Amino acid sequence: MITINKKLRLRLLIQNGLFVLLLLLLVGLLGYLGRENSIQWDISQNGRNTLNQASVEVLQNMDGPVTVTVYATAQDARLGDIRKIISDFLALYQRIKPDFTLTFIDPTEHPKITQEAGIKVNGEMIVTFNGRSKHLTIVNEQVFTNLLIRLVRSGEKLVMDLSGHGERRLDGRANHDLGEFGKQLSMIGFKTSALNLAIAQDVPVNTSVLIIASPQVDLLKGEVDKILAYVARGGNLLWLIDQESLRGLQPLADKLGLTLTPGIVVDPQAQQLKAPITFALGANYGQHPVTRNFNSITVFPFARQISLNESKEWNSVSLVEVAQNGWVETGKLGSNVTFDKTHEVAGPVSIAAALSRTLQDREQHVAIIGSGHFLANSYIGNGSNLGFGINLINWLVDDENLITIQPRATLDSNLTMSKSALAIIATGFLIVLPLFFVVCGVAVWWRRKRK
Repeated sequence: MITINKKLRLRLLIQNGLFVLLLLLLVGLLGYLGRENSIQWDISQNGRNTLNQASVEVLQNMDGPVTVTVYATAQDARLGDIRKIISDFLALYQRIKPDFTLTFIDPTEHPKITQEAGIKVNGEMIVTFNGRSKHLTIVNEQVFTNLLIRLVRSGEKLVMDLSGHGERRLDGRANHDLGEFGKQLSMIGFKTSALNLAIAQDVPVNTSVLIIASPQVDLLKGEVDKILAYVARGGNLLWLIDQESLRGLQPLADKLGLTLTPGIVVDPQAQQLKAPITFALGANYGQHPVTRNFNSITVFPFARQISLNESKEWNSVSLVEVAQNGWVETGKLGSNVTFDKTHEVAGPVSIAAALSRTLQDREQHVAIIGSGHFLANSYIGNGSNLGFGINLINWLVDDENLITIQPRATLDSNLTMSKSALAIIATGFLIVLPLFFVVCGVAVWWRRKRK
């Protein structure tokens, strides 16, 4: 038998005291770590509760605070608690950017301030960054991040598309036009305009990018000279080339060291995916800012090979290689096309290239794509054609760190329930179900007692 004397009692007291003290320190340390380090897991099927990596990169590139002022009442007749909807959405951005602040103003309590701010819709937001502000009425990651891109983009970027020769138009609605692409460019802060060099004296000096998209008739020599002068002084260029002839632009091809191989790229892999064999699938990309972190499939209908000669003047990179098991078909396309190794070029085939050079202390960028169809209204929704096209423009204007956000499919959705439904569920789980188990337990006990 152990006798507890004063000495042993003191030792036990010290041990217990140290144990309690260490336990409290451990709890405090865990609490501190929990407050300083937030770890979250998004288990929704399409990452709906976290920002797209592209949005994260845009926030990380924003040097300075972002302020969002929301003009919203406590309750909206159609959306309910609109403040909570907006607050929960913007919390995704606040987790990434600590200096992202959110302020709510009730239009009914501050009508004068609301009127002076030009607010027209309940829930309208004013987003401010670096002294610039823009209004927004849509709660959507793609739209909101594109608005941030417009705020970040320094100055106005003018994208001009050559016109007057049957080219694909940035404002056109026909299937072969680039209207949807032009619309997306406008959404992320670019200004688009057509350029007819038969009328204009020259390519405007404030042009950020000139797009030549598959002219259908020959350009006049004077027009070609204006384009050559634009390139010579450091202008950025996106040239979309289809199967037709160069329409008088051979001098431009010579200037860039471009060699065009006749024929259409045939990709058997596309046929295996139930697509036409003339749809070249892009999945193998070169190392370049345009394709940085770009791993999506692109589709280039009726593509042609793009070859660049070695040049001391230009640095060139092949952007996209297609048809690993295909070839460049120079004969007639039929149901049973076969590769002729004596006359045709075997895959992989380069169909897009980027050129750059330093001119007058600035970087000049040129992109050449062997398919104007890939940005056409009919095909821009295939694969990640739109994202690739936006990346091209961003690189051409030297804003490759700004990328576009494509909408993610909503594979799962929120379950929104009324207060009465929540009350019924809470009553069932917190009162009815426990009471049921108690009654069952009492019944079992009573039955056993009677035995």
